[in-house]
Amino acid sequence: MLQAIQPVLMSRDVARSVRFYERLGFSPTFQDNPLDPKYAAVVRDGFELHLQWQSKGHWANSIDRPTYRFVVRDVDQLYAEFRSNGVVQEQASGPSPWLAPGDTPWGTREFHVRDPDGNGLQFYRPV
Repeated sequence: MLQAIQPVLMSRDVARSVRFYERLGFSPTFQDNPLDPKYAAVVRDGFELHLQWQSKGHWANSIDRPTYRFVVRDVDQLYAEFRSNGVVQEQASGPSPWLAPGDTPWGTREFHVRDPDGNGLQFYRPV
């Protein structure tokens, strides 16, 4: 039986990615090298993400980055937390209509963030 899922996100700089995810409230649980990690894991609320260094050749198509959806209890509270940590800034417009929390036509309330390597993070709850 499945017990957990641990997505592995590509990273050009694992240490930088770990610092970013710490600002999202994740805690590092593992790094293969404390000074120059190539693989690391972070956890928040029992959910674990892995970060793995990838060479320049893996980044040929920069717009084709994976997206991960997180079901959360309170979208607006989490957004406020990320704003207070400086992870997101309030913007009137941008490449996504979901830079700030909003109700979607598909029945969710959500907002979207990109990590330093362009991986999409979507935080949502059903309306």
